[in-house]
Amino acid sequence: QVHLVESGGGLVQAGGSLRLSCAASGIIRSSNVMGWYRQAPGKQRELVADITSSGSTNYADSVKGRFTISRDNAKNTVYLQMNSLKSEDTGVYYCKFKTAGSWRDYWGQGTQVTVSS
Repeated sequence: QVHLVESGGGLVQAGGSLRLSCAASGIIRSSNVMGWYRQAPGKQRELVADITSSGSTNYADSVKGRFTISRDNAKNTVYLQMNSLKSEDTGVYYCKFKTAGSWRDYWGQGTQVTVSS
């Protein structure tokens, strides 16, 4: 079992910045992928960015150049630095953990990000 706790969401004006954190605890295998997804009202959940335990990253086109994902393997924590926020970035942001080779995904409870225009 893996438990994820997210923090860092909030209300920010367009053009502003926020930093999200997600700490994983439980049975953590060394080879894994952690990522951030978001869900806007009335829309499907979508990938924002993810990062492997070796540091390979993947970003949605809509956030490239504005968001940066990073992780601290010693703390089993993943971060999402969000800059130049836009109103369309508004949504609930969820952290996901997946062990390499496993079929099971673990999700955090979600943190609300609201960008006012």
